[in-house]
Amino acid sequence: MPDIIDTAINAGSFNTLVTAITTAGLDTALKGDGPFTVFAPTDEAFSKLPSGAVEELLQDVIKLRKVLEYHVVSGKINAADLVQLQKLTTTEGKDIKVNAENNVKVNDAYIVTSDVEADNGVIHVIDSVLFPE
Repeated sequence: MPDIIDTAINAGSFNTLVTAITTAGLDTALKGDGPFTVFAPTDEAFSKLPSGAVEELLQDVIKLRKVLEYHVVSGKINAADLVQLQKLTTTEGKDIKVNAENNVKVNDAYIVTSDVEADNGVIHVIDSVLFPE
């Protein structure tokens, strides 16, 4: 089974995310043993950001790493476990809120596809980019 990075590449809808991960130098970590839970914004989610925001992030590697690490949680958390939680601590160090009332949300992003299995964890596809406060 492919790792998280290769799973995202193979899906074809995470080109911006994969570029950002590679630019930030996080690709090696996310190809590691893990396990990891990744809340992965699609290319469409990145396109919702203001014009020039993605390019600006790609040029500020420190900020980019913080944003990307805010999408990753150590350990493998499947959807069945996720709905039991109220918050998760990201590898960036800050918490994201989980709301499972109507469709599962992390902060203000809806999970549009859950439990995409990878060799070293799981991906939950989200419809917005998360930003640490």
